[in-house]
Amino acid sequence: MKKIGNWADKNLKYIFTVPTIIFVLCMVLFPILYTLVLSFHSWRMSVHVPWEWVGMQNYVQMFTGTRFPMAVWRTFLFAAIALFFEMSLGIFLALILNRSFWGKNMTKTAFLLPMVATPVAVGMVWKLIYEPSIGILNYVIRSLGGPKIDWLGSTSNALYSLIIVDIWQWTPMVMLILLAGLSAIPTESYESALVDGASRLQLTTKITLPLLRPTIFTAVLLRLIDVLKTFDILYSMTQGGPGFATETMNILSYRQAFEFMEFGEASATLIVFFLIVMGIAALTIKIKSRVEVDM
Repeated sequence: MKKIGNWADKNLKYIFTVPTIIFVLCMVLFPILYTLVLSFHSWRMSVHVPWEWVGMQNYVQMFTGTRFPMAVWRTFLFAAIALFFEMSLGIFLALILNRSFWGKNMTKTAFLLPMVATPVAVGMVWKLIYEPSIGILNYVIRSLGGPKIDWLGSTSNALYSLIIVDIWQWTPMVMLILLAGLSAIPTESYESALVDGASRLQLTTKITLPLLRPTIFTAVLLRLIDVLKTFDILYSMTQGGPGFATETMNILSYRQAFEFMEFGEASATLIVFFLIVMGIAALTIKIKSRVEVDM
């Protein structure tokens, strides 16, 4: 027993970490490998019909068709616009809430409320807000003399209406991350600049934003990965419609799998989507590391 106890003491780090590593590998690596293998087969989710090897056929059909390129375009358009406004508004709100004023904590809490709601619930509420006939948004617009707008039923408005919802819900997350970064900036930098006669604008542009760049890149990375994977708001509000107007790569793969039962094609779409997200994340991390080195 003493030998077992000594062995356990020496290998305690492995005893606690190895089960966790095995669990993570099973929960993450196995689904990826399963999806990769399935992407080279044709399968319609039938216990009576086995997998049929088709090689690269699913990938060829995906790249030669029209739905996948358009889904990629919508995914990046959704991510780019949402990320731009979330970062811009997040930085603006963080700079304001970093100051001392009456009701600061209550204001912070109010801004964080959209983030704590579940995306599906947010989608349902905004679907009612966007409703053309009884929605409060069109009611306000008509009260001001404006026209009735079909926010989710128009192919030209639907995607941008969903972007507004994503910005509304997730800008507080960016603000929260940046507030943490602002609290870590040393006050000595500001004191030295104030002694030299720097204005408030110069303090923001010359000290705050440069020192906040690593935190900004962290927020960009987290939101970029998350916004590219957005599914719940899109599906709960439009299911990819009208037509294919809001069909992103996530929605496309879902439709291929659970509407058309083409699990091989859906797996191929997900593998390409996974590689795109990983590539963008790796590029962002590389840029972030270079920025930190330059600082």
